[in-house]
Amino acid sequence: MKIYIAGDHAGFKLKGKIKKYFDKKNISYKDFGPHRYNSKDDYPDFVIPMAKAVAKSRDSLGIVIAGSGIGETIAANKVKSIKAVLYHGKSPDLITTSKLHDNANILCMGSRFVKKRDAIKSIELWLKTSFSNAARHKRRLRKIDLFEKKKQ
Repeated sequence: MKIYIAGDHAGFKLKGKIKKYFDKKNISYKDFGPHRYNSKDDYPDFVIPMAKAVAKSRDSLGIVIAGSGIGETIAANKVKSIKAVLYHGKSPDLITTSKLHDNANILCMGSRFVKKRDAIKSIELWLKTSFSNAARHKRRLRKIDLFEKKKQ
C-alpha cells in the first residue's frame, strides 16, 4: 500500500509528528508538502496533486493534515474517484465507517481539532480498516461513480 500525505501551514507541525511516527514504525509514505513552514501557503497546491496520485493508484491512501481540514476535503473531492472524509475526533466509529461503508481513500484532519495522540490512533485505525464489500455499500458507491462519470 502506498501512503501519500499533504497539508498546509496550519497542519505543518502535526504533519511533522505524523511523519516521525511513520518513520519510527517503518511506514513508507510520500509527502506532497508543504515541506517547510510558510504561513501564506495555499492547501490546494499540495492537496490536489496528492489526491491525483491517490486516484491513479488503487493501492494507495492519502492523509491530509491541515488547520480545519474542511477546505482540504472539498479540494480533494474535486479529483475524480476520490472519496475524502473529514475527521475532527470524538467517535472512532466515524473512522471505521468511512472505510467499511464508503471505501474512503483520503482521510483529512484538522490540527486545530485533533491532537497528536488522537491523530495517530485514528490514522492507525483507518489504515487497518478495509472496505466491507457489502452489496448495499457497493451499490451506493456505484451510483456515485455513475454520477461522477456523467457530464454535469
